[in-house]
Amino acid sequence: MTELGPVAWPPAPIRTERLVLREPEARDRAAFIELLASPEVHTYLGGPRARDELEREMPEAPGRWPGSFVVDLDGAMIGQILLRRATEHRRPAAAGKADLGYLFLPRAWGLGYAAEACTAALDWFDGVLPGEPVVLTTQTANVGSMRLAAKLGFTEVERFHAWDAEQWLGLRSPVTPSDRQSSQNG
Repeated sequence: MTELGPVAWPPAPIRTERLVLREPEARDRAAFIELLASPEVHTYLGGPRARDELEREMPEAPGRWPGSFVVDLDGAMIGQILLRRATEHRRPAAAGKADLGYLFLPRAWGLGYAAEACTAALDWFDGVLPGEPVVLTTQTANVGSMRLAAKLGFTEVERFHAWDAEQWLGLRSPVTPSDRQSSQNG
């Protein structure tokens, strides 16, 4: 995965009704460790990382690279949105496209935060890189992620077997500047 391309980073914080998407900061380190060490979060991602290993290896301000947003609720990190270039994706249909990923702490599940944050990140993406498609990969067994992908407008491109499970690859068609103008005038 590489950077998104000609994008000014970091953007100004993105505010939604309940959340702020912002650049990671040193104060988020403990939440990043909790997120990456959580067995629940990593049920469909190959398992959690060891907490002691994360404590040793995690930089002071983790996740600071273009496309990495902290999802902040009332001043505390509850998740992360990732938008990266899928340069080395296993599937040809995804290679070179922007890839959306998201991780949320279990206490934030089921409250609509992921949909709200992903929608805001995709709107930002459409504004800075108009006309670019976005892909998303998830395990078919991850019902919540499959539901979120559909809600965000991703449609199935293919299913494939990887990491000892059936995977789903979805594509969100590009939003062009004329599409944005039509929706704003409609």
